[in-house]
This record gives sequence, C-alpha cells and structure tokens, in this order.
Amino acid sequence: MSLKFTLLATDGNARRGAVETAHGTFQTPAFMAVGTAATVKALTMDMVAATGTQVILGNTYHLMMRPGGDLVEKMGGLHKFSGWHGPILTDSGGFQVMSLSNLVKMNEDGVEFTSHIDGGIKHFLRPEDSVHIQHQLDSNITMALDECLHLPAPRDRVEKNVDMVARWARRSRDAFVDRPGYGIFGIVQGADFADLRKKSAKQLTEIGFDGYAVGGLAVGEPQDVMFDMIATTTPLLPTDKPRYLMGVGTPLDILGAVERGIDMFDCVMPTRAGRTAQAFTRHGTMNMRNARFRDDAAPLDDHCGCPACKLSRAYIHHLVKCNEILGAMLLTQHNLCFYQDLMRDIRQSIEQGCFAQFKADFIEKYTGEKQ
Repeated sequence: MSLKFTLLATDGNARRGAVETAHGTFQTPAFMAVGTAATVKALTMDMVAATGTQVILGNTYHLMMRPGGDLVEKMGGLHKFSGWHGPILTDSGGFQVMSLSNLVKMNEDGVEFTSHIDGGIKHFLRPEDSVHIQHQLDSNITMALDECLHLPAPRDRVEKNVDMVARWARRSRDAFVDRPGYGIFGIVQGADFADLRKKSAKQLTEIGFDGYAVGGLAVGEPQDVMFDMIATTTPLLPTDKPRYLMGVGTPLDILGAVERGIDMFDCVMPTRAGRTAQAFTRHGTMNMRNARFRDDAAPLDDHCGCPACKLSRAYIHHLVKCNEILGAMLLTQHNLCFYQDLMRDIRQSIEQGCFAQFKADFIEKYTGEKQ
C-alpha cells in the first residue's frame, strides 16, 4: 500500500474524501498551508495545527539550496526537523527553478541553473535528483519534476512541454521508492490548450501515479480559462486518486475548482496577506492599515474563534501601524483559520448534498453580489 484515498461522498462533481499517509490522515477537499522553507511564515507549527490545517507543503528547491537534503535527512526528515508531525507534500522544485533562477538551461536530462542564493554556482537537477531529495526530506507526497512554462506560450512550445513532462514523469515514477503511507503525484500540463491537457492526462494516467496534479494554471490567465482547463482535465483522471490544483488560490477559485472535481489546494495567499495587513473575512477582505479601523471595537470576523478574533480591529490596526511582529502573526493565523473553516464547510456541504447552495450563499456574502 502506498497512499490510500477514500471517496466518502460526491455532490455533482464535487468530492469529499480522505487521504491516509504514514503521518496521519487528511480530509479533502483540503487546503495545504505553504511551509516553503520548513516553516509556515510567522507561525509555530502548534499555531498552524490550531487553525485546523491537516497537511502542509514544503519546497524542494528552497530546501535543497538551504539547508540541503543531506542535513534534513540527518535531522530525521522534515517532520522532526520542523516539528510538524502531520502529512507533508513537497513540490518538485521545477517551478522555482524556472521562476527564481538565472541562466536556466534545460535539456532532456534535466535543468541547469544558478540559484537565487549563491549566484554564480551552477546546479543541475534531474527528475531522479528531485525525487531523491524529496525522499531525504521524508515527504509523504512527492511531486514529479516538471517544466512549468511562462504563459502565454505558443502551441508548438506547449506541445514540446507536454511530451517532456511525460518523459520526466516516467523517470520520476521509476526513481520513487514505494513504501506504505507515501506516494508520488504526476502533474498534468498543457497550458490553455484543451486537447494538450487531454493528451497530458492520458500520458500520465498510463504511467500510473498515486495522485494527479493540475499544473500550469493560476499564472495570470482569466478565471474562466482556468475553470475550463480544470473541467477538461478532471474527468480524465482516475476517480479513486486525489486531484491537486497547484498554487490556487482565492476562496472563489477554490469553490469553482471543487465544483469541477478538485480535492487539494495550496497557495501563499492567506499567509502572505497576513504579513501585509490583509484579513480574510466572510464579508470579503479588509486592509487593517486603513484608518477606519483605528477605533473599531468589533472583531475581524464574528464567526471566527481564532486568537485574533478575540481582540478588536482597533488593536490589530494598532499592531500593524506600529509594525509589531504580533500583528503579522495574528493575521496570518486568522487567515489560515478562515481558509480551513471554508474547507470544513465545503466538506460538510458535499456530505449533505447542498454544495451548490453553500457556494452561492458564500459568494453572495463574500462579494456582496447576489448569485
């Protein structure tokens, strides 16, 4: 047995399930807190757990650059190193290689790059290397190395990308060490070309993975294009495997993706927003720098039970204006609570067969626009 995914309920295309790993079970639809460098910024792991977060994401690129896979392995893996004892998914590093590095050179074997940390020193990452590093990290869910294109991209370039992703996916799968409670996901690419998305999904399902990610979206394309590509892809993926939409996203993105059959999400949005004085609430977002909160005695969100919501907006505003670290900590934890409460409510609505009504009600309250 590797990973075990159990589909517990469906409502239309929306799915309610559970993923069992060697470090515990997480419920889906799930939002993974982003812990890029073995930390969810501004929070201890106990604070992360208190938000209802069940699974976090680590970043292979950043961790291989610093402190290095060998050291994390020596320290007992990411769980012991970071103090997070629940499930961990690590991305392959491919996106960061393309987006953060200078002088990237790619060939069939892998990608050569210089890191954003050590400048002129050259590194080379093959699919097998990425999988090995993720093994050193003791990641419960390993991601196959892929090439993430900058969009828009011409069709002939996307065609080459899809075929390269498939070849690298097979090499990643072959390099992965099967063991109980661990798994590897393939990543469907194809940009905004529906037929290439279908081709990529077919190639990956023929290889066979423990789960499937939809990659190359949420990179600036219109929301309706993203939804179209999800709707094109998910029917082609096995119903008994989890589906992960990478890098998404806003609450409205998540609702639309769940509606189209996605089970797993990650995004820096709630934690980054917390560090920039933005608070997510059921009535939309609030910029806590705004002077209107200076003497506002109300909590951030009267339906939230997090530590920040036991305090006043005036106090949070004060912390932000004084650049107190506590302000970023409280807002980050609150935003993660908001996201995890949303995921919990989504799961309950699917179980009860009323997801469409829940989605409409949430959007009306969140945006102020009747659905």
